[in-house]
Amino acid sequence: MHSFCKTFFRGAALAGLVAGLLASAGTASAATSGKATVQQAPAAKAQGEYAGQDTCLGCHEDKAAAVKDGPHARAFNPNSPAATAGCESCHGAGKAHAEAGGDKSLIKGISKLPANQSSELCTSCHDRKKHALWAGSQHDQRNVGCTSCHSVHAAKGAPQLKAKSEPELCASCHKAIVNKQSRFNHMPVRESKLGCSSCHNVHGSTNMKLLKAGTTVDESCTSCHSEKRGPYLWEHAPVADACVTCHDPHGSNNDRMLVAKAPFLCQRCHVTARHPPTVYDSYALKNSSAANRISGRSCLVCHQLIHGSNSPNGKAFLR
Repeated sequence: MHSFCKTFFRGAALAGLVAGLLASAGTASAATSGKATVQQAPAAKAQGEYAGQDTCLGCHEDKAAAVKDGPHARAFNPNSPAATAGCESCHGAGKAHAEAGGDKSLIKGISKLPANQSSELCTSCHDRKKHALWAGSQHDQRNVGCTSCHSVHAAKGAPQLKAKSEPELCASCHKAIVNKQSRFNHMPVRESKLGCSSCHNVHGSTNMKLLKAGTTVDESCTSCHSEKRGPYLWEHAPVADACVTCHDPHGSNNDRMLVAKAPFLCQRCHVTARHPPTVYDSYALKNSSAANRISGRSCLVCHQLIHGSNSPNGKAFLR
């Protein structure tokens, strides 16, 4: 009898403990649910400040193309404006603007923002891949922003450029550089086989002059001209220094886009060589047999391996 009573009271105590734990868990769950309801209230209030894209297009019909067709209209992309708040993803909540009859002071006019502020807005989404190094880049430091080159609602060329082509857009600032494309020898940009962005990343780069490939001018050039990369047994000093020592990559009236005609280009360095160091002018042409070096391929008739030689006897870069 004593053993039965002892077992009964133990069971009753255990049942009471379990009931107490379940009651505590229910109270905590209710409290958590209540907190969640309180936290969601501000979000619901913020959502009420948005007018919706249809309301925007009711007045701004001329802007409909950008939000219905194009990169920003791709709702399948969770980072696009179409997947979030539409027009108001960039321009901010517009309910007050709409209710005030279109008061411009109550909406964010992106084209009217300073360059750094408009760029900050764009890079809140465009912050990866080729845009990753925008902050602190040459254009960013010079107060050139995203809206200086791009227009979402009035683009004339891809990708949403304010001009029909890259060279035309770049020429609005870099006139002297783009004008070199009109010279006799030039990169095939004029023929639309290449563009400025073929070599440059205007949004930021680890290389000088916003070059896309490598960390030096040579690495950028040899990303295409791989046969000039080397290493060579006999290095030519200006080649190891930079390709632009001898070449103008944007265009030249000289053969192979050289910055000067040979032999005058060579004589900028080689003024005390075995050959006569005097300038090959018209007087030398008439009075010296060595003046034949001014015609044809000039120095390159003999020194053909001018970018470097792997021959054990290639010190003079001879063929």
